[in-house]
Amino acid sequence: MESLSAAKIKYLSSLSSKKYRDVHGVFVVEGEKMVEEAMKSGFSVLEVYRRDEIGEKAMSRISSLSSPSPVLAVVRKPSDIDSASVPSKGLFLALDSIRDPGNLGTILRIADWFGADGIFASRDTVDIFNPKVVQASMGAIFRVKFHYCDLQAFGEAVLKSGGKLYGTFLDGLDIYSRPLDTGRKNPSAIVMGNESEGISPSMSRLVTGRLYIPPYPKDNPGSESLNVAVATAVTLAEFRRRS
Repeated sequence: MESLSAAKIKYLSSLSSKKYRDVHGVFVVEGEKMVEEAMKSGFSVLEVYRRDEIGEKAMSRISSLSSPSPVLAVVRKPSDIDSASVPSKGLFLALDSIRDPGNLGTILRIADWFGADGIFASRDTVDIFNPKVVQASMGAIFRVKFHYCDLQAFGEAVLKSGGKLYGTFLDGLDIYSRPLDTGRKNPSAIVMGNESEGISPSMSRLVTGRLYIPPYPKDNPGSESLNVAVATAVTLAEFRRRS
């Protein structure tokens, strides 16, 4: 059985913190399926630890899960995470201060499912390499192009290139009855706002297509609004239906 030194355990457990993930340029992936996804991806897998090899006690000390998984891998973060040039065409998500790790991980899965061409996120959006985001993404983190950026500058660049900037608002127009540009010739970006505050004023001013997801029945809504990940799924599904 391979034994881990105290220094190695300290290093691995420190990677649950963004500070040390940034210092070392790596993040942790846990679970058989997730590690397999990492190995198949273009990401660089640096180290793999198996519970059967290092022991239950050591695995529990380096794992961020309540029930340690059978395998854990250390993966190098991609070098282009802070690159934000606007592509000439495609359908993108623009995340405006998403703070909940579960929401971001789910949004990654949704973007992967509906074939979004990439995600651009404000710099105050939760760290994509947060262990809870990684787990919630169910492997989508290895397939969806993701960038942190000055989101306002990104929105302005989309518009300058002849693209469209959409957003969901309670006073928007019914998404099912208005024209939607799916990004075939120019970039189209869908802004999804913060869980409690919605889309920020600076981004709201840039939005050229204000959308509304109507409840059923329309004149008797139950909940005040949809969860941001759910709203992302509904919105992307409608855009893809028009593709």
